[in-house]
Amino acid sequence: MTRTVATAPPVHHRTTVVRGLTVAYREAGNTASPTVVLLHGFPTSSHMFRGLIEDLAVSWHVIAPDHVGFGASDTPPIDKFDYTFDQLAATTTDLLDQLDADRFALYIQDYGAPIGLRIAAGHPHRVTALIVQNGNAYADGLTPFWDDLRAFWADRDAHEAGVRELLRTDDFRWQYTHGVPADRLDRISPDSWRLDRAGMDRPGNVDVQLQLFWDYRTNLDAYPQFQAYLRTHRPPTLIVWGQHDEIFGAEGARAYLRDVPEAELHLLDAGHFALETHRGEIAALTDAFLHRVLPRAA
Repeated sequence: MTRTVATAPPVHHRTTVVRGLTVAYREAGNTASPTVVLLHGFPTSSHMFRGLIEDLAVSWHVIAPDHVGFGASDTPPIDKFDYTFDQLAATTTDLLDQLDADRFALYIQDYGAPIGLRIAAGHPHRVTALIVQNGNAYADGLTPFWDDLRAFWADRDAHEAGVRELLRTDDFRWQYTHGVPADRLDRISPDSWRLDRAGMDRPGNVDVQLQLFWDYRTNLDAYPQFQAYLRTHRPPTLIVWGQHDEIFGAEGARAYLRDVPEAELHLLDAGHFALETHRGEIAALTDAFLHRVLPRAA
């Protein structure tokens, strides 16, 4: 008897020019299917979604861009591009316009959250659903990890050298391994943090990331706007969160329920980059959620 093995559609690695910059993105699935946009965090790229794209592309059209300054996208010097989260959101919106992605579900993680929520708050009619994975929109989720950055925001001159040195030397391993159960540590590929480190080591990129660290304070100022969007528009929302995350604590996941009480919440036995260790669980939850809500959101 011949056994049929289901295969995922191929993942295409593409680029286009947005606002004069080359923006890289991964794309997979049938373009006639509803679109899901995956927005990555710091210090990674669309590489963090390399497996999830294949899982979701069986049923959905998936787009995963590299933000400007990350991955295979351009990294112009800080005097040639305004590295703010407003600009990253605007660039992503322009990319989606180019790709004719008029309506889409958003999967947001880490930096992807303030970028995606800016898009959602500015264009609520375009967002069909939200999947939130360790991506903050509430002060509740800010752990003591942020104390050094708060000091940087309060006095840049006094603290910039320390933040710059961290960006220059951190191997990023901790972000992947902290809070991960011992029996799942061997699921994390060291390629992930090595690729992140290689990206950081591109000429000028420490300056780029330092500027984004500085601008991150504007995301906290935007939290009320994000919360008002959630409260007013009540998008179908799935929260899949590594509950041992020491960057965005589990209280940040629970806080979404204040404004979207019908949201589906799953706290996983995982850390900040939960996809590295719990891809199967997250993919299954996301796919089932999208099958439930997209027909109603379309």
